[in-house]
Amino acid sequence: MKRARILTLVLTLLGIQLTWLIAPAYACGCGAMVPDPSARISVADEESVLRWDGRQEQIVMRLTVNGDARHAAWIMPVPHRAGVRLGDPALFDQLAKAIQPVHRTRYHFWPENGDWPFDSHDTYGDDAPRPGSAVGVVDRQRLGPFDVARLTATDPAALGDWLHAHGFSLPARLKSALQPYVDRHWEYVAVRLAPDTAGAALHGALDPIHLTFAADAPVYPMRLSRLATRPQSLGLYVLAAHRMQTRSTIGGLPPSVVFAGRLRTHDDSSLGELAAGTPYLTALTQWFPEPARISGDHELRRAAADTPVQQVIYDDRLREIAGIPAWLLTVGGVLLLAGSAVALIVVRRSRRPVIPPPPVQPPPPVSPSAPVG
Repeated sequence: MKRARILTLVLTLLGIQLTWLIAPAYACGCGAMVPDPSARISVADEESVLRWDGRQEQIVMRLTVNGDARHAAWIMPVPHRAGVRLGDPALFDQLAKAIQPVHRTRYHFWPENGDWPFDSHDTYGDDAPRPGSAVGVVDRQRLGPFDVARLTATDPAALGDWLHAHGFSLPARLKSALQPYVDRHWEYVAVRLAPDTAGAALHGALDPIHLTFAADAPVYPMRLSRLATRPQSLGLYVLAAHRMQTRSTIGGLPPSVVFAGRLRTHDDSSLGELAAGTPYLTALTQWFPEPARISGDHELRRAAADTPVQQVIYDDRLREIAGIPAWLLTVGGVLLLAGSAVALIVVRRSRRPVIPPPPVQPPPPVSPSAPVG
């Protein structure tokens, strides 16, 4: 079951978080999946990591799916011949731990919403051909119950022939979207997917699949995602010697860096082994509100500087002194001092002796006038 789950993960290999894969086909950032006619697959979660060491690229992906498809075929274009194996599910738990936000406490003096006396009870809630043959089967292998084929193609219609020979049909839109890869002489990884249990549907969390191929520069296939009819979100971990960035937005909103920094992993864990020689981790997210505007594949390059980035989650708290809000003590203290000053003035005035007014002096007596002679 473990292997079965991983290969279905290949469905969307380079990390576009998608929502619905609807028959007859759906394209995602990493590739295209063709389920049974009239079948449906819902992708609930998708994670991927790209490792670049200067000459070789590795991609590891994990997918969680739901739906009623009992069989599916998945095609992924790659610039050179790819090796395919199963990955370790623990890798993504280790990556999530490595980029987890830092929690810090931030104090505020004046009360805010949720602090007394503004208590609030509301809660807020907040993707080598045979001569004369258009398709060459370079190699085939079994991974668990799945059939993995590595193909070369000189004509996208030939891929349709291969699918048809294995019980699937290639939609015209997807055939046209594959033409640029054919023109650039890319190869393809094609996988036939089916559950372990007969009659069961492709469902649940799948183990990761790990692809390795030579590349002249790190690239993240996105062209097929333009066939999507719903907005797409990209979530991608990039391991390299330095901080990485995309060369352009390729029709989406500017990518956001949620983490950038050197890993201190020197153990034998899955992340430690994958990061050996490429210790700088860059975690990117990007939103594509109009997938039809996607203009090509994501090319990655070294950023101008290895500036670290880490999300910080602040726990805002009201500053208190001995359990009493500091603002209340301050305001109360000021009022108390003001009241005391007023009381002191009143008391002092009440104790000041009253000086009686000076007595009224009677007018001097008038002496009688001398007789006039």
